[in-house]
Amino acid sequence: MPTLNIGGVSSGGGPVSCGFPDCDADGFTVEQGDLGDMDPMVNPGAYDVPANGIDEDCNGVADDTVTACDHVITDVADTDPNNAARGIGLCHFATETDRRWGILSAAYVFADGKHGPDPIGHGLPNDFGPNVSPLEGQRLLVLSSGTARRPKDKDYRSPMGAQHGPLDPDLMIATGELTELPPGFPIESPACPGVMLLPDAPAYDAAGLELTIRVPTNARSFRFKFNFYTYEFPGYICSAFNDFFLALQDPAPPEALLGNISFDSQNNPVSVNNGYLEVCDPAIGATMPGGKTFACALGTDQLTDTGFDDIDGAGSHAATGWLETASPVEPGSIVKLRLVVHDMSDPVLDSTVLIDQFEFSTEPAMGPVTTPVEVPK
Repeated sequence: MPTLNIGGVSSGGGPVSCGFPDCDADGFTVEQGDLGDMDPMVNPGAYDVPANGIDEDCNGVADDTVTACDHVITDVADTDPNNAARGIGLCHFATETDRRWGILSAAYVFADGKHGPDPIGHGLPNDFGPNVSPLEGQRLLVLSSGTARRPKDKDYRSPMGAQHGPLDPDLMIATGELTELPPGFPIESPACPGVMLLPDAPAYDAAGLELTIRVPTNARSFRFKFNFYTYEFPGYICSAFNDFFLALQDPAPPEALLGNISFDSQNNPVSVNNGYLEVCDPAIGATMPGGKTFACALGTDQLTDTGFDDIDGAGSHAATGWLETASPVEPGSIVKLRLVVHDMSDPVLDSTVLIDQFEFSTEPAMGPVTTPVEVPK
């Protein structure tokens, strides 16, 4: 007669069986290491939720998911894409055959997903100026259409116009400075109706990271934090010179637009026109051309010593402050996530995005949705 036992563990502490190979239909049997075969949230492919005292991944230790592993990175110019995953807090790596969750592959890519962008467009610093620190671990990922460096770093160039390659159009194509956008892009901003964006416009100086991830069998969503900086502010608000940060999920949730999961509250893509630009000078934000204004509620501290501050006497530029995108995901599935920033319409006046604290959650996400987050000082 089958034994039913809440939690899937017998009174003697070992796994129990209901008399069938996979009692909870989670794809793992007791013979395959499922110590909680009466609970589909517990198996070797699960995410071990921190601080709940439960050993969801059945490795014999509760609450041991590693979320900080970027201590192995020693150089801001590190070019290993696996270290980029570590830099944002993804420390679990999987293979095609082991069935556990984690990174299956990582690559630095252009906006269209092709490999090979200029290494100067990505970096792994231990801060971004004195007022912006990693949210987990010791490093954060920086992607830039200029140089993903701080003014104190080797190879830094001002985001006023740091191209990844030559200005000759034919050489731009040959070197990858000028590449295709994903199908359907650019997306117009509802906040700027009537702005002409060429449907076949290319991406200039694109820098991205693409991750292929096996999702934990008990995860219903993932989330990550980012902070978008742009030199296009204030002069090119609501213009065709509109740099973008895209977060493309595949397969995408139904509410995503062309796979993009990061928007502001008015469904503007993350760009110089998005409504979350709050790190800026209020005096500049209140006097924008065309009547569009920015409250600049976060002031300018996060711009200090980043290259986006007032270092040339022409005024400071802008950033969003830390935002969090949360998006639903199918448990146990394989998902691709492409995070990319690029210039639009020309290769100058650059934009940069910081990315950190990627994590899975067993809770569903109502979205995708992007919201501001308050970061402890």
